[in-house]
Amino acid sequence: MTNLTAVSVFLLRGFSAVPELQLLSTATLLLIYLAAILGNITIVAAVTHDARLHTPMYFFLKHLSLVDICSVSTTLPRALVATPLGSGEISLCACASQLFAFVCLGSTECFLITSMAFDRCLAIYRPLVYRAAMSPETCVSLVSAAWGSGLVFSAFHTANTFSLPFCGPNVIDHFFCDIPPLMRLACANADDHEAAGFVVSGCVIMSCFGLTVLSYVRILATVFQIHSAAGRWKAFSTCSSHLATVLLFYGTGSSAYMQPSSSYSPMQGRVAAVFYSVLTPALNPLIYSLRNKDVKGALQKLYPRGPF
Repeated sequence: MTNLTAVSVFLLRGFSAVPELQLLSTATLLLIYLAAILGNITIVAAVTHDARLHTPMYFFLKHLSLVDICSVSTTLPRALVATPLGSGEISLCACASQLFAFVCLGSTECFLITSMAFDRCLAIYRPLVYRAAMSPETCVSLVSAAWGSGLVFSAFHTANTFSLPFCGPNVIDHFFCDIPPLMRLACANADDHEAAGFVVSGCVIMSCFGLTVLSYVRILATVFQIHSAAGRWKAFSTCSSHLATVLLFYGTGSSAYMQPSSSYSPMQGRVAAVFYSVLTPALNPLIYSLRNKDVKGALQKLYPRGPF
């Protein structure tokens, strides 16, 4: 019997199925990529060098920026180089590695965002015990748990996807190796693999989302108990940036991964991927710096002549 796992090289279609739009989309995404890298490196540098930002909230933010730097660098550079050269070849091992890294970083970001919600909830709901509860050891443990969980989650999805046989066609209708377009290329019936991935992803994502929602329910209940409007606004403003990140992360990511592959559209998949893998890392630094006086002060120290 012929070995079905015959494909050793995949071809990534790129940012657009329309050749005329490839160059324009490449140039646009290159600018966004540079903005994402510069913005997140700036956040990491500001949090590292400003003693006022050595708090649990900014500790998590620094790691979120590190994850965003790695995540956007996992997918975009190869695609940006391959598109103008007209060569989107990627080996099976490189494709599996890219998928593993991307899923690991995305799930780690999910766990970090949940930890940040818990941090904000504790800071508002239990301010008297906040410093003791969110000790440096606790913060390191939460970040370590986020990375560890991300590795386990990614290992499952990579094994679940690449245990399927690929015998052709080998053209991935995407600009990087992602689960839905790969599932569509499998030679065997992928229903069981898809169901297993959906169940695991649903449990993890809904658990993180549920904990985040519960944290914000507690935050809102506490805020509404504050009598003065100024006090309510001051309390809620400490988590407004994180809330924007939550909405951006879950709003873009769920549209891509919480649907069956039978209803997957390559065009919608690419558009959704641009939002959750490119725009989200680029927008996070802006979200956390535009209305945050502490971050603005740290940025002014880094860039004395900057527009902050």
